[in-house]
Amino acid sequence: MAKLAVKSTATFPVPTIEPRAAKAAKKPDEFKSEIKPDWCPSCGDFGVLNALQKACATLGIPNKDVLCVSGIGCSSNLPGFFKTYGIHSLHGRSNPIAAGAKLANPELTVVITGGDGDGFGIGLGHFIHNMRRNLDVTYLVMDNQIYGLTTGQTSPTTTIGTQTKSTPEGCIEHPINPMALALVSGATFVARTFSGEIGHMTEVITKAISHKGFSFVDCYSPCVTYNKVNTYPWFKSRVYKLEDQKHDTADLRAALDKAFEEEKLPIGVFYKKEGVPSYEELDPTISRLGAPVKQPLDLKPADAKALKDSFR
Repeated sequence: MAKLAVKSTATFPVPTIEPRAAKAAKKPDEFKSEIKPDWCPSCGDFGVLNALQKACATLGIPNKDVLCVSGIGCSSNLPGFFKTYGIHSLHGRSNPIAAGAKLANPELTVVITGGDGDGFGIGLGHFIHNMRRNLDVTYLVMDNQIYGLTTGQTSPTTTIGTQTKSTPEGCIEHPINPMALALVSGATFVARTFSGEIGHMTEVITKAISHKGFSFVDCYSPCVTYNKVNTYPWFKSRVYKLEDQKHDTADLRAALDKAFEEEKLPIGVFYKKEGVPSYEELDPTISRLGAPVKQPLDLKPADAKALKDSFR
């Protein structure tokens, strides 16, 4: 059968990628909400929250210009403890909601927070598509290799043989490799961190938010209540920093090799590709008309008020 040749006549302007403007640093406390975290004592999620607050303070981002979107799970409670705009959304749906917010207002700094069950289970499809589109958002996954909120079942990253509430004789499923998945799906910034290394985690998250494009950071975040295998000491004896080995972050193949290491676990920036236009920069409507949130509604004052009141 002859192949059909399809030729597109559409042309889209490719914008010049401008670096983010540096702002005066703030204090991390300015990103602490009045609601105190209610995670289990020593949960790795405390470290991710701490590092995120420090990263945003370092970058000097105004609180009103940050949106934090989460799904469902212990880690997905994070927006409530983070003094910015936040959406605690549906299980596995944080990525599409964040995409909608970013496309509506490209000037927002959008951070997605969630867990391995939320992001690599029910939310896996959305995760892949946001990466291939290279939306300018940052996705922090608190990866504890377990379902913590529902008290200890296997998650998509649980290793073979692990005994859990749902697998008393040991897990028989192969775990997902989120690092390799991100690298082959189009993410332009891929990194891994560990809650036992807060300073290092802060540096990596700062770089991730500063990056123009989809930034994925897999955060080893030990569950001290339900995962008795992947503990702080277990990670401490295995992690090492890629910077110490002078890893080339521009080498995709080298990053993939690192993603498959098992005896030792590299943390740091695996891969970074600069100068790739983000999805919202290439969107023809946004490039012609600007941010949708800034478009006039052409409503009479009475109609605008009625519309606003209907959402209460």
